Amino acid sequence: MSKWVYSFGAGRNEGSAQMRNLLGGKGANLAEMASIGLPVPPGFTITTEVCTAYYENGRQYPAELREQVAEALARVETAVGLKFGDHQKPLLVSVRSGARVSMPGMMDTVLNLGLNDQTVDGLANASGDARFAWDSYRRFIQMFGSVVLDVDHHRFEEIIEHVKLDRGVLEDTELTAQDWHRVVAGYKDMVEEVTGEPFPQDPEAQLWGAIGAVFGSWMNQRANTYRRLHDIPESWGTAVNVQAMVFGNMGSDCATGVCFTRDPSTGENIFYGEYLINAQGEDVVAGIRTPQPMSEARAKPGERSMEAAMPAAYAELVQVRATLEKHYHDMQDIEFTVQQNKLYMLQTRNGKRTAAASLKIAVDMAREGLIDEKEAVQRVNPAALDQLLHPTLDPSAKRSAIAKGLPASPGAACGVIVFSADEAEARAQKGEAVILVRIETSPEDIHGMHAAKGILTTRGGMTSHAAVVARGMGRPCVAGAGSITVDYASQALMAGGRTLRGGETITLDGATGEVFAGTVAMIEPKLSGDFATLMEWADKVRRLKVRANAETPVDADTARKFGAEGIGLCRTEHMFFDPERIGAVRQMIMAETEQGRRAALARLLPFQRADFLDLFRIMAGLPVTIRLLDPPLHEFLPHAEHELAEVAETLGADVEAMKRRAAELSEANPMLGHRGCRLGVTFPEIYEMQARAIFEAAVAIGKETHKAPVPEIMIPLVAMTRELEITRAMVDKVAQQVFAESGYHVTYQVGTMIELPRAALIADRIAEAADFFSFGTNDLTQTVFGLSRDDAGKFLPTYVEKGILPKDPFVSIDIDGVGALVRIAAEKGRGVKPDLKLGICGEHGGDPASIHFCESVGLDYVSCSPYRVPVARLAAAQAALASGGGDRTA
Repeated sequence: MSKWVYSFGAGRNEGSAQMRNLLGGKGANLAEMASIGLPVPPGFTITTEVCTAYYENGRQYPAELREQVAEALARVETAVGLKFGDHQKPLLVSVRSGARVSMPGMMDTVLNLGLNDQTVDGLANASGDARFAWDSYRRFIQMFGSVVLDVDHHRFEEIIEHVKLDRGVLEDTELTAQDWHRVVAGYKDMVEEVTGEPFPQDPEAQLWGAIGAVFGSWMNQRANTYRRLHDIPESWGTAVNVQAMVFGNMGSDCATGVCFTRDPSTGENIFYGEYLINAQGEDVVAGIRTPQPMSEARAKPGERSMEAAMPAAYAELVQVRATLEKHYHDMQDIEFTVQQNKLYMLQTRNGKRTAAASLKIAVDMAREGLIDEKEAVQRVNPAALDQLLHPTLDPSAKRSAIAKGLPASPGAACGVIVFSADEAEARAQKGEAVILVRIETSPEDIHGMHAAKGILTTRGGMTSHAAVVARGMGRPCVAGAGSITVDYASQALMAGGRTLRGGETITLDGATGEVFAGTVAMIEPKLSGDFATLMEWADKVRRLKVRANAETPVDADTARKFGAEGIGLCRTEHMFFDPERIGAVRQMIMAETEQGRRAALARLLPFQRADFLDLFRIMAGLPVTIRLLDPPLHEFLPHAEHELAEVAETLGADVEAMKRRAAELSEANPMLGHRGCRLGVTFPEIYEMQARAIFEAAVAIGKETHKAPVPEIMIPLVAMTRELEITRAMVDKVAQQVFAESGYHVTYQVGTMIELPRAALIADRIAEAADFFSFGTNDLTQTVFGLSRDDAGKFLPTYVEKGILPKDPFVSIDIDGVGALVRIAAEKGRGVKPDLKLGICGEHGGDPASIHFCESVGLDYVSCSPYRVPVARLAAAQAALASGGGDRTA
C-alpha cells in the first residue's frame, strides 16, 4: 500500500528536510523542526504525490488516503488529549498548503477547523473564555468561507463593520462574546445566501473541504501565473499540512508573530520581525492592528517589544533563532505562536530577501563559519546582482504609472521627454537629464541613446535594437510599451488616458517595465566590500573567462572596473555614427568607384585608429575581439527625402544621384542581405581600412607600453569557407604591410562569428581558416527560428504563456535548437583544431542559464554588456561548481 500521509511532532517524525519534494517545503521543515527538538504542535502532511494523483485520476483521491488521514488524525488526538469533533474537548486544526518551493499564489491558511455550533461551546468551557471561543469560530467561518467556499472576503468584513457601528466601537478587540455570536449568525446566513447551502457543521466535511481546496488551488490562475514566471512544473504538485491548533488569541499571555533570523532587506545580523499580543494567524500582516517589534533595541516610543512583554518566550525564541540558522545554514523566515506563555513553532523556511541582503548574508555566513566560500557563491542569484549595479526606484516613493512595457534593461531613470536622438544629445550637453522616446530605435540613434538617461520604445522586444544597445550602455530601457502612442509631429505621447509632451518629465523602471509620469525618487547603487569579496570567491572557482561587449572608452573602462578579462565583441559600426565621421562614411557609400571609396576611407582611417588606440590602452594587454563592419550600408543613410537632400548638400553630391544610390542599396530583407563578410568580399577596401587601423593602433600601443595588445579580428556572417579564406588573406596581407612599415610585430588572431546554421554545420571546414569561433547567438537565434528579434516581441510572450516556448529564446538560449548547433560547431571545430578558442558574444552571454549551457559545451569565454560582467562572473562560478569543478584554471 502506498504511503500518502506522514506524521510529525509528539515523538513521531516520519519526515525530514531532505523530503522536500515529497512533503513540500512547509511539511519537510515542520518534520525537521520537530526532529531537532523544537516545540512544534503535532500534525501530519498529505504528500505532493497525492496532488499529482488527484489530477491524473480526474480529481479523485487515492483509495487508501482517507484511512491514512484518519489514522494520522487519531495520533494527533492522542498527543494533545483532545478529540476532533468532540463537543466537550474538541481538537481544532489548521490546514495549509505547502509546495516544494514557496508559492504566493497558493491557498491561504484555514485556522480553527473543527468548530461548529456545538464544539464552540466546548472550546468556551475548556478555555474558560466564551469571547475567545466565539471569536475563533467567526475567524474559522470567515477563512473557510473565503478560501474554500469562494465567498468574497469583503462580505464578511461588511458584517463585522455593521456590528461595530451598531455597538459604537472601532476595534475588533472591543467586541464581546455576545457580539461575536451575532457576527457568527450573520456569517452563516450570508454564506447560505451566497452558496445556497448551510455552512458545514460536520468537522469531517470541513477537513476534506479544506484539503480539496488546497489541491484545487494548485491549478488556480494565481498559481499558474506564478509557476510560469518562475519555471515551476505542474507535475510538482503541492502538499497539505494539517496541524493541531495553538492559540495566540486566548488573552494577554498569548501572542503570534512572524520574524526573520536576519534583516531580509539589508542582511544585517539582527533578529527582525513583528508580533501581536492576543492575536491569531494573519492578524500580524492583515493591517487591522499595528504589530509591535521583537526586540527592545528596535522599539520606538510607545511600542512594547516582545522582549519586554514576554521575556521568557522571547529568550526561548532567540535560542530557536540560533538553532535554526546553525541547522539550516541560511536565514530563516519563522512563524510562531505563544499560548499562555508557552512558545510553539508553526513554520520555518529559507527567507526571501533583497539582492543586497542575499549578498551580505552569504558573505557573513561564510565568515561566521556557517557555510564555506563555495556555498556562499551558490547562494546569490546572479540575475539579482543587476539590482546592485543600477539605480532603483525608492520603494516608499509615490508614483503614478501610465504604461508598462518589457523590462529590457535594468535600472531606473528620470528625465524630460525628447523624441529625437539629436535633441537628446543637444539637451544632454546643456546638462539636462533626458529620456529618449522612440517608436523604435535604429543605429542612427546611437548618439542620442548614449546621451539619454533612459530609453523608451513602443515597439520591439527584449533583444530589439533599443534593448541590446541600452544594456550594453548600462542605460535603463523599457521596450515594446504598446499601450503608448507616440506622435513625432506633435511631439507628444499618449498613455494611460493622458497626453505628455516633449519637455515633460517621466520616470522609467527598467527592472519592471513600468513608465511613470513625473519624478519618482531613486536609490543610487552602492558596491560594498561584500560585493568585491563575493566576486573574488567566484573568480577562484569559475573556469569560463568573462569578457565584455564594448566599443567606447567609457564602456571599456566600465567593463574593466567590473572585472572583464578583455573585450569579446567590439561592434565597429557603432563607431561610424559619430557626427564627426558619418559624413566620410556616407561619402564612401555614395562613391561609385573603388578610388572614390578609398578616398573616403582614408578620411575614416585616423578615426578608426584612434578608436582602437583607446580600447587597447584601456585593456592593457587583454584580448580585444573586433568585429569588422557588419550591417548593410543602407543603415548609414538617412531615409526621409529632405534628409537625403541635406546629406547631398553637405557632401556636394547630386540629390538625384544620392536617391538612386539609396534605392540601389535598399533591400527587402537587409538582415539577410548584403552585410557582414559579403561586404568584405565585394568591397574589400572597407575591411582593409579597418584592419590597417587595428594593426597600426596595436603597434603604437605595443611601442608605447611595451605590452602589446592581443587583437582578435572577427569576420562576421560567414556561411562558406571561401568567404573566410578571402577576407582572412586580406587581413593577413595588411598585417604584414603594417609590421614591415613599423618594424614592430604583434601577435594577432583571425576568426569568425558563427551566426548562421550553415556555418555551424560545416564548422570543421571553417575551422581550418579560423583561429577562433565566437557564437553570435542573437542572429543564430533569428536564423534558426526564422524570427525577427525586433518583431517577435509582439507574440513571444503569448508563446511563453501558452507553453509553446519555455522562455523567450532571445533572452535565454534555446538549448534544443540553437544550443544543438553551438554544440555541433564546437565539436566539429575542435575536431580539426583541438586548441580552437570558443566564445559567445550574443546577448545570451549575460544570461545565467545560457552561461550554464556554455560551461557544459566547454566554451572558453562568454562576453556580455559591461554592466552584466559581475552577473556573468558569478553565473560562471556557479556553472563550474554545478559541473563538479571548483578550481580556476589558467
